[in-house]
Amino acid sequence: MAQSFTGIDQVVHAVGTRLGESEWLEITQEQVNQFADATGDHQWIHVDVERAKTGPYGGTIAHGYLTLSLIARFGEELFSVRGVTAKLNYGVNKVRFPAPVPVGSRVRAGASISSTAATPAGVQVSLNWVIELENSTKPACVAETVVLLVP
Repeated sequence: MAQSFTGIDQVVHAVGTRLGESEWLEITQEQVNQFADATGDHQWIHVDVERAKTGPYGGTIAHGYLTLSLIARFGEELFSVRGVTAKLNYGVNKVRFPAPVPVGSRVRAGASISSTAATPAGVQVSLNWVIELENSTKPACVAETVVLLVP
């Protein structure tokens, strides 16, 4: 269930708040292939199912940037802010991919608000994300992202 904020001021006062976890999402070969087509990254470890069976992971894996891009989806699931004209991806301060995401596995994200900063365009909200990989001790992705809330 999404954390719903009534306005930017409420977000500013929520620094340190954990937003919870998203639902689990299965990563399919179709998603990986579509991401490869969209980005032009057709490395065999992602798209060649037969060759990848003999590769280092025993099958195809999702692109790291596909995993990172799911933060947009998970963000919609985890929090909303009323009274803004836009909630824009502003950037990524840090990102790591500690574990590969095998096709057919499931991931979910947890996030917390780490800081906010007022700017002429609105308020920048920094979020710490952990994308979990089901049945793994290592996360698939850890990232600090910045969202711009425009009044």
